[in-house]
Amino acid sequence: MSFFPFDRYIKHDELTTGLQAVAAAYPNLVKIESIGKSFEGRDIWCATVTNFATGPDTEKPAVWGDANIHATEVSPTTALTYLLEKLVLGYGTDVEITRALDTRAFYLVPRVNPDGAELYLTTGRSIRSSTRPYPFDEDALEGVKREDVNGDGLALQMRFKDADGPWKKDATDPRLMVRRDPTEQGGEYYRILPEGFHKNYDGVSLKVQGNKEGLDLNRNFPGHWRTESEQFGAGPYPTSEPEARALVAFITGHKNICHAVTFHTYSGVLLRPYGTQADDSFPAEDLWTYQTIGKKGTELTGYPAVSVFHDFKYHPKEVITGVFDDWCYEHLGIFAWTTEIWSPQRQAGITEGFDDKTKQGAFKYTTWGRNHEIEDDLKLLKWADTQLEGKGYYNWTPFDHPDLGPVEIGGWDMLHAFRNPPPQFLEREIAPFSDWLLWQALTTPRLAMHQLDVAFLGEDTWHVRLVVKNTGWLPSYVTKKALERKYARPVVAEITLPEGVSLVTGKERLEIGQVEGFCYKPPANGGYSADTTEDRAKAEWIVKAASGTQLTVTARHERAGVVRETVTLG
Repeated sequence: MSFFPFDRYIKHDELTTGLQAVAAAYPNLVKIESIGKSFEGRDIWCATVTNFATGPDTEKPAVWGDANIHATEVSPTTALTYLLEKLVLGYGTDVEITRALDTRAFYLVPRVNPDGAELYLTTGRSIRSSTRPYPFDEDALEGVKREDVNGDGLALQMRFKDADGPWKKDATDPRLMVRRDPTEQGGEYYRILPEGFHKNYDGVSLKVQGNKEGLDLNRNFPGHWRTESEQFGAGPYPTSEPEARALVAFITGHKNICHAVTFHTYSGVLLRPYGTQADDSFPAEDLWTYQTIGKKGTELTGYPAVSVFHDFKYHPKEVITGVFDDWCYEHLGIFAWTTEIWSPQRQAGITEGFDDKTKQGAFKYTTWGRNHEIEDDLKLLKWADTQLEGKGYYNWTPFDHPDLGPVEIGGWDMLHAFRNPPPQFLEREIAPFSDWLLWQALTTPRLAMHQLDVAFLGEDTWHVRLVVKNTGWLPSYVTKKALERKYARPVVAEITLPEGVSLVTGKERLEIGQVEGFCYKPPANGGYSADTTEDRAKAEWIVKAASGTQLTVTARHERAGVVRETVTLG
């Protein structure tokens, strides 16, 4: 049984129907709820996935996944519907999936920005995020607006001759444009613009219209948020937009979330914080853990795991702020990642950024996008010619433009070849991420009962001792940043006293500290190992009660889960 297609992209109604169908078929594993409304009033759906028979989701450590916050980045939606389907179909047959859903929870939001995605999937229009006009609700008075002008159903590029143009045809393949040499003169030169009509062209000044929908929802989160003058698309204040606000409200209301992955396109890379500062600003343990999680991600997906600040800045002197993963880590102490699905460059065999001397490094899209050699373009063109069935790169075709005169229209269909995987490659590309998120879920802290002892002291007096342990890899607090931010409360132990029972010593509710995982253990063969029991915590009470009385003891941690047990005295 399949609830979603994995070889095409779906609109909001089909996504809604699929989510509701999964919940109806697996009510013991899936709950669907709307966590907010988009600017245009569409539901922002969240799927909670766990075995509800083993306890509510809020009493289990959890992993968050979201997708499609940017309008044209629709393949991330498929990554999460694939994960959802894999979890429900694998429960009861796949050992790891069964263990994860019995003891952990997943919160999956396949489409954060349904308005932008619907606009793209319905009309082909490309905007950054929300459909809300920002910062001004007015159309541009002049310039090229990207649209289909020759009636072929595509919005490509236009090239036209201009003696002052910076481009010329490549001698190897004239479909490609190469830079004019800095001192070169006397050749045939071109300018390139997006395909579209030029509003109010004066015959001299060529301009390109920006979209009046100027918001970037992934600049609207509270972490390091800056105003529009410093950060384009940030919105008037943090979480000013309902889509970002819905995510912030849900995540801060679910302190059991330990990991978060937000899915974007494109570059074929796993990005981690910080975006604003160097790695030496991390608590060392958090950096080491991030690196371990990233190494596993690379192993499972083939995508390199890199720092945004060190490896993914769009300009070496600029940073981006107000982004989801920085906010999750910096404010809440959650290990958060941004996954950029798909790299056409890597499909074509381009590995720019790899250091042949050290055998380290990764493809750096931001560097490649600023400048690269023509050999890379030739590789991409060969890939398009042989793999994209004629739908990636289009030969230049003469057209008499009503504003600009004779032009040629052609080049890359960026939305088909670059922005998302072409449909025939979609499932292959997104499938491995399910294994990474499943692995992350199983690394979370997990509170369990170690020991519950009752000793009779005489005269209806009893000593009760509760010992709990963390069976997970991560510590109960998850990150040192969470401790620094005072976001992770210690384990709380409670004893419930029936009527007629009195407490002689101890308190009904005790904070008994954090419990470590085993992620920071040094190598066993290095001579530094000492396996002490910081993974355990205990609470003790002396109560006065008649033999046969039943007492309930509970230990809970907001991130590591809940254990409770009833004991009979005597």
